[in-house]
Amino acid sequence: MTISANEAVNGATTAFQTGATTSASSEDKQMFLELMVAQLRYQDPLNPSDSGEFLAQSAQFTALEKMQDVSDRVGALLGAQMAFGAGAMVGQQVSWIDTDGVTTHTGSIAGVTFGAQGPVFDIDGSQVPLAQLLSVGTTTPPTTTSTTPTTSTP
Repeated sequence: MTISANEAVNGATTAFQTGATTSASSEDKQMFLELMVAQLRYQDPLNPSDSGEFLAQSAQFTALEKMQDVSDRVGALLGAQMAFGAGAMVGQQVSWIDTDGVTTHTGSIAGVTFGAQGPVFDIDGSQVPLAQLLSVGTTTPPTTTSTTPTTSTP
């Protein structure tokens, strides 16, 4: 039984694509190298593959790997920025909507915890996720007006 180069490439490409979603980066590199070896092994000796194609594939794989690394770093930066922002909100007066989507409440943020879904605020004993906040403002003490007696001069 003879396997054509296209069949070998298509089979290896399918295996690579399905494995890429579930495997780690080092396994992806190994699969890429196996794909390249399969292409070389099953190529037609009378019509060899262009080495430029392999170089282009390698460059594309490296570029994809670098873009994934950048994406991971941006995600980590966003998480850190959200954590710092949520921490700075402690002591702020906020209003939020209840889980029913109708009732609104106000209170002061006493603390914040960080879960898988993002920051969760402790507001007057209630646990409120960031997505439920409607407005944020600083707590202001009640204003008092003082009256000073005025004297009129004749």
